[in-house]
Order: sequence, then C-alpha cells, then structure tokens
Amino acid sequence: MAKEDGTDRLAAIRDRIRTFPTTPGLYFMKAEGDLVLYIGKAKNLRSRVASYFQPGSDLHASRGPKIVEMVARVETVDYLELPNEVDAILQEARLVKDIRPPYNTDLVDDKTFPYLEITTRDPFPGVYITRNPKSTRSRLFGPFTGVNDLRAVLVVLQKIYKFRTCKLDIREDDPKRRFFRPCLLYNIKQCAAPCGDRIDEASYRQIIRDLIRFLQSKRSTILRQLKKQMEEAAENRDYEAAALYRDRIRLIERLDDRGTVEGNVQPEVFAGDPTEAMVHLQKLLEAEQPVRVIEGFDIAHISGAETVGSLVQFIDGKPFKNGYRRFKIRTVTGVDDYASIQEIVTRRYTRAMKGEELWPDLVLIDGGIGQLHAAEEAFARMGAPLPRLASIAKKEELIYLHGRAEPVRLPANSPVRKLLQYVRDEAHRFAQHYHHILRSKSVLNKD
Repeated sequence: MAKEDGTDRLAAIRDRIRTFPTTPGLYFMKAEGDLVLYIGKAKNLRSRVASYFQPGSDLHASRGPKIVEMVARVETVDYLELPNEVDAILQEARLVKDIRPPYNTDLVDDKTFPYLEITTRDPFPGVYITRNPKSTRSRLFGPFTGVNDLRAVLVVLQKIYKFRTCKLDIREDDPKRRFFRPCLLYNIKQCAAPCGDRIDEASYRQIIRDLIRFLQSKRSTILRQLKKQMEEAAENRDYEAAALYRDRIRLIERLDDRGTVEGNVQPEVFAGDPTEAMVHLQKLLEAEQPVRVIEGFDIAHISGAETVGSLVQFIDGKPFKNGYRRFKIRTVTGVDDYASIQEIVTRRYTRAMKGEELWPDLVLIDGGIGQLHAAEEAFARMGAPLPRLASIAKKEELIYLHGRAEPVRLPANSPVRKLLQYVRDEAHRFAQHYHHILRSKSVLNKD
C-alpha cells in the first residue's frame, strides 16, 4: 500500500482519534510497521491524543523539538482503555520498561514504585515504606503511585494505630526491654513503644491486625469519624482544625491510589545480590568460564487462545531489556506448552545458528522436567549445539539441569535460587503482560 502524503496521513489520524473514548488509559504513537514510538497516559484519551494533532498548534513551543520529530513519524495511534488513572500510571511504567519506545525518556530506569510493608513475621511487626521489601513473607500493600502522599498518610495512620516504624530488634523475652527509654514518638502518643515494654506482644499484634483490616477495607468508620470532627470544627469556627481533618481525609482516601502485589508485579524488587549469585551459579553448573548471559522462556495462554511466548535476557544477573522478545505462537493449536516451547526456542536460536546473535551461557525454561525435555528436543531437531539448559518448577522450586538425573533443591535464601526465580518470574510476567495486552487490544508490535 502506498504511503499517504502528510495531509492524508494527519486526516486519517484525526479520524481515528475521534473514535477514542473519553476515559482514562494509555495511548500508543506508532510508526510504519506498527513500531511503538511513544506510550503516554491520559485522564481523557480522546482529548489528550487530539492535542498532538490540532491544526495550527505550535508543538515546538509547547512540547519541544523531540515531540515534533516524533509526530512527523506517526502513522497511526492506538489506545488501551483502563479503569482509572492509577492503573494507567502503573501500566505505563511497566510497558515503557518492557517495550522501551524511543521517545519515552522517563520510566526507563530501574526505579520501582513503593510498597507499604508490614513485617508480620516479626514478634513486634514494623510498618515501613519501601521499594525493596526485605521478605516476600511480609504483608505488602501496593505498589503505590505517589511516595509523598504515602509518607504523609503513614503519619496519620501512626497517630491512630500507634505502630512502630523503627528498625529495632524487639523481642518479648528480652529482659532489658523494660529499661529501654522509648523515643519521642511515644511521648507524643504516636507509638505504643514495644521497645520499652509499654505494650505486650498480644496487644501489639491486635494493633497490627486492626491496621491490616483497615487497609483492606473501605475505611468507612475512620472516615466518618474524621468527617464528623471536621464538621464540628467548622461549626465552632476552628477553621485551622477543620482544614487539618480535611487533609487527613484526603490522604486516607488516597490509599486507594495503588495497584496490587499480584496484578502489578515488580519482580526486580525481590532480586538478590547478582554478583554473588553468578559466582554460585558457575559452581552449580560446573562451568569452566563465568556464566554471564541467561535467557529465560515462558508460555502464556487462556484455553489455548492467543498463545504467546516470552524471552527475557539477563546479563551479569541483571535484566537486559533490549534483549527481551515476544512471540505469538504460529504453529501450535490448542493447549500444548511443550510444542509452544519448541517453537519459540527454535525461532530464537535459528538466528544464533546463522551467526546473527550470540549464544547464551544458560537457557532457563519455566516449568519442570517435561518442559526441559521439550527444549532439549528442539535443539536436537535443529542440529544445534546444546547450551547449558535448566528449568525451574513452581511450588517446590526444584531446579532441573540437563544431564542430571535428579533435580536440585536449593535453600530459600540461596542466591542462585533467588536469581533463577527472578529470571523465571520476569519471563512469566512478561508473557502474561503481553498476553493481557493482546486480549485487551492488539496494540504492540510482535516478533
């Protein structure tokens, strides 16, 4: 099809934008060949995207030369409608990290969204704002889209529930606790001071249970109480106090500006020390040379429809996003993970056999012994040299290695296990995320 001239191109784009909804979501600026140039979020998709293509608008003055350059390359625009702005913020960040569009300069670093972490495994759990939870066994809420509001609301909640935010190691059976002088937060009635034996473990745990219940609920009881206090202060013309209550209400309502731990996965948050992991991995594989490049594969599907595969690449224990690939399964019908694995492995390493790409030091498959055998068979059919192959199964987290009869069971704190889980979880997230987007709307370029 012949390329339209500039006038026809812009007219077609404007016609397309008129079909956009006026709801929140993401928009995709795409060049020829469905290449995604830019991903943006919007409260009102139609209005936001139309602003790029208004006749007579001075984009150079309002948005800069890079945007002018990008708009000149746009062949079509697309959108992904989302329930609210929070989902748009979180989805935008994830997609920008995954796709790395050339005109997105923000969100491409390793910065993650913060969580509210409650260390429920501790005798006296602490409550913290963190981008790196210390344990997946902690109770996590988030990720949150705004750390400043989260800090402010934590202060409000601490005044109500009096939980601790310090990092002290506090134990019920410590006889020295009763001699410990609590910090200022106890004196201003903002902490129950378990450090100084001012509260027993059972009573403190009830505080934490109440806090978790509050975070899980609609928070209606406390909001009603604060609104009543605000109204009483206003009636008494104590406008400063009324404003204080109003601000607290707004902050607590902002607790809903968050995603979910399961729905907005950030695997990089739970990664261990990559350097230590790579050293131990070399020993586990009995490799003569350091293991540097790992490629992980996973398959995603729902009832066999729109089956997709993912490839993630790690270099020196860290994700290398330019090496990520997506595959829409072409040759397999129905649910057949083994055949799907064979297809994507074959498609990926045919290029390596031609010398177009380098071989990895380790290929990791998401699954058990069956998935590992499927990958082995794919390499055999290709007549390709067999790289180091492994698979890692969920639940028991057993690691199957090519050439070994028995699986390897590593302790939960093993740096190698954490690294392989990270690669596996990232491949799974990438496959699932791509699959979700495919089902929502076909907007991304595919391999």
